[in-house]
Amino acid sequence: MLLENGLSSVSIHWNVESFANVLRFIFGCPVEITSDNFIPLSEAALFFGVETLLLKCRVWFEEVTSQSQLLCLDSLIDIWKYGLERGKMEVEYVAANDSILQLCTSYLARNFMWALSFNSYTDVPDKLLSSCIEHPDLTVDSEKHLADVVLVWLTANTAKSEGWSNNDLHKIRTGLLPLWFAAGKRRCHFFSKLADKASGAILSLAGHNYWILSNKKSSANHANSLRDGFRLSLALGQVLTFEAVQELDVSNCPSLFLESAINCFCKSFPSLRTLRAAYFSNSKTNELGQWVQKFPLLTNIDLTLDITPVIPAKVSIIASSSVPSLEPSTASSDIYNCQSATSLSYISRPLPSNVIQLTLEGRTDISDSNLLIIAEVCHSLSYINLKGCTSVTDHGIAVMILRCKMLQSVLACDTSFRNNSILALSSGISSVTQQNERHSQLIARKLLTLHIGGCRGVTGKHLCELISGADNLRSLCLREIQLVDDALYRFSGASLEMLDVSDTEVSVPALAHVIRRNPDLKSLKIRGCRHLLQQESETKERKLCIPSFTPQDLYSELGKSCKLEEFLVGWGFSFFSLAALKPAITTLRSLVVGLGGSLGHDGLKLLPTMCPMLETLILYFQVISDSAITEILRTLPHLQFLALCYCFGGISSLSFKFDMPNLRNLKLERVSPWMTNEELATLAENCTNLVKLSLIGCTLLDSEAQAIISSGWPGLTSLHLEECGEITANGVRSLLDCHALEDLILRHTGCGIPRNFITYAASKLPMLRKISLDVCDASEGDFDIPSFSDRYFLSTVKIARCKLQKNTLELQNSAARRSPVHKETLVLVWNSEKLELEDALPNSFLGFSFYHPGEKIMVEIEAGKKIMPKVKTNRVKYPEGWELIEPTLRELQAKMREAENDPHDGKRKCEALWPIFKIAHQKSRYIFDLYHRRKEISKELYEFCMDQGYADRNLIAKWKKPGYERLCCLRCMQPRDHNFQTTCVCRVPKHLREEKVIECVHCGCRGCASGD
Repeated sequence: MLLENGLSSVSIHWNVESFANVLRFIFGCPVEITSDNFIPLSEAALFFGVETLLLKCRVWFEEVTSQSQLLCLDSLIDIWKYGLERGKMEVEYVAANDSILQLCTSYLARNFMWALSFNSYTDVPDKLLSSCIEHPDLTVDSEKHLADVVLVWLTANTAKSEGWSNNDLHKIRTGLLPLWFAAGKRRCHFFSKLADKASGAILSLAGHNYWILSNKKSSANHANSLRDGFRLSLALGQVLTFEAVQELDVSNCPSLFLESAINCFCKSFPSLRTLRAAYFSNSKTNELGQWVQKFPLLTNIDLTLDITPVIPAKVSIIASSSVPSLEPSTASSDIYNCQSATSLSYISRPLPSNVIQLTLEGRTDISDSNLLIIAEVCHSLSYINLKGCTSVTDHGIAVMILRCKMLQSVLACDTSFRNNSILALSSGISSVTQQNERHSQLIARKLLTLHIGGCRGVTGKHLCELISGADNLRSLCLREIQLVDDALYRFSGASLEMLDVSDTEVSVPALAHVIRRNPDLKSLKIRGCRHLLQQESETKERKLCIPSFTPQDLYSELGKSCKLEEFLVGWGFSFFSLAALKPAITTLRSLVVGLGGSLGHDGLKLLPTMCPMLETLILYFQVISDSAITEILRTLPHLQFLALCYCFGGISSLSFKFDMPNLRNLKLERVSPWMTNEELATLAENCTNLVKLSLIGCTLLDSEAQAIISSGWPGLTSLHLEECGEITANGVRSLLDCHALEDLILRHTGCGIPRNFITYAASKLPMLRKISLDVCDASEGDFDIPSFSDRYFLSTVKIARCKLQKNTLELQNSAARRSPVHKETLVLVWNSEKLELEDALPNSFLGFSFYHPGEKIMVEIEAGKKIMPKVKTNRVKYPEGWELIEPTLRELQAKMREAENDPHDGKRKCEALWPIFKIAHQKSRYIFDLYHRRKEISKELYEFCMDQGYADRNLIAKWKKPGYERLCCLRCMQPRDHNFQTTCVCRVPKHLREEKVIECVHCGCRGCASGD
């Protein structure tokens, strides 16, 4: 400055635009401040001493940061750095620059989740991130999101991570982290110690609450005792109030007693609008009406449970207990005579609530009376999810629909939703309130979502009537419903975004009709639609109105008009279809190719190029190779779910020998028989973030694989091991170190699982809700069933039973190797009221085995028993040893049915019966040899087969007499059935025959004389 005082002029180099803005401001011209010019304008104002401009910049920044998402993250980082640098250089402006730093920190804290959408969030300075975490205005969806962001930042900034992690990671409230997340981070370099601490704290808390529960279970009033255990929370609720909280998610919290917690929440969160409380099987839905009265502003309730595996339409129930009676309406067509139902059990009618969205998915304890109470309380209800609510009837759903006039979304998949409910949606007329034709279509026309997949009682006529009026639909699910073509032809809507017609008989023209009218379609599910292979519709009336379409035309039309995000396909889909779809699948996030589809090697290699955003890829029965799978895993950065099920061609460990940090869910089902313990360890090293794992057919694994799984993926929530060698041959120990497991399936993994494993696993795994075992793996031949109080968080237990089946090519060889084949499954489902126990057989195709439906039987359970309950049946009791001969007899029975159904074209009338006689003869001979010659079955079983018609008693009686040891059938020896009162020509010994080739007219026998 001393040198400058002696100069006549000073040369200043400055940004022209910034200097011009300063001059404009000095002379009173308007100057616009933006995030791009804030820093240069502030520097210019500060350098040239224009205090008013500097003040205006600060005011602008305060206004911008007081609102949400007006600054991009890059600009915020630059402004924060500018404030930090100026604070160091200009002592007199420290307060002003501190204000900039505080505003930046507050803005980032309040908009933290929004900032994560920017790729540059890893560039946030460490001091800014640390200040943001400590800021009282920090707003995150959950503590898990905060921890995840911090770990990603630390990974991207390894140079700064060492000191930062030691000081600031402890600011994360680890007690609020999900158990699977905390356990899964044990292998993380930055988070390992904190993860161990968090997991221990969560498990300790869960164990403490279970101890409270076990000490209170002897109380006479169980509900009241649970509320006593929650007094501390109630006391806190009376003191602490969070008026800004509008959404609360307590899902999957096994230690929380929901009924008691509601009393706390209503006081602590008076502004609550959304309550998510999924997977609380102990919560009683009959108290729902009382809950909504305690939250006057509540609009969204989610009480989801796991859908019961026993859906009547999908399995044959051969044993049942404690299942509520589903009485059909005596007058099914008269669905409007429901006024008598208003005489409910409650005396005072509750006040109407503001609930508009209610999710009751999987709630088997929901009954018709509960639906009626919901309809009375929730007048504004516009969304109802009853998926898997198997206890409600068609009549009950229809009554609820009629009373909820504002309904726009009905999700009732796998329920008793049938024609009564369709009539309610189609008409909307109440016998008391509405009678005019103008209102007759209002409910259907307001519908935005209709999901009725698996509701097989729906008829085509009623479905057409409903769909023709629902022209505003955005989401439609008709899965497994037949006769959908007519309904789709009558659909006139143009706003459809999701269509599911999986496993239906939909045709190509009907599907094309919908696709052409709905260019906004984002999700299409057509897996299992065999009729898509047909070239054109067979109906003349449709041919007149709709041009013929081939499957290739369908995919071309789809590629021209839609932008898909989800696509499930099967029959008729090929590599050429993929090429035609290219414009439509550039935004695809989920792709499932099922049976009947064929991508081929070239199609799989093109997937990363055509679908760069793919997150889910599931392949069934596809031809795969190492090169194709490697290309997919390396070039799809967003892939989180990969399933390879029953695929051909084979892959090796080479497909998984590189890092896949984004993969969360992996299924390898019958595609990796080569997998050994070493290769499993390699997989664990490369797929470190898996939370769900399914392995089927890995027969080379042994008990050491347990330690590999538990150490490699400590955060697993779902584990499915089937036919995986001898993993459990020495018991189950290391697998229980995966403390976050919610779903565990062990089947044919080694005969070493102890009898008390179900209860023991539930006590060690606090999040465990579902467990599936097989009696073949029981070390003592059976499993104990936990009582209601000892089940902890369990809601579903499945125990499969197998039968030994002889190789069909060795029917007559008693030493033939027998393999276990699934016979039936014992299913236990707990809800808030009772235990439901059902013995079921699957009707559908599973793997490569078909199962026949069973007979209806009754089950009785003695309360408090912990052993497998005995089954009382109304079918015949099978003697000991029946399971050894049953497979052969079943196979012969199947051949008999085939022979009966075979066409008889070109045969004589008598010839049509010959195959049937031969199979009947074979069955009788099989039983005769087992008892009389080989002595392999008991007399009791022998007589049982006679009584049940598996063998011909009279024919066997003749075989025991001399001269009739090879008799083919009884009619051949009866003189009254032949000319001249003789026997059949097949009874003539060979040396006495004139003809060399003979055939019995009765059974086709070519000779059965005992002397031959």
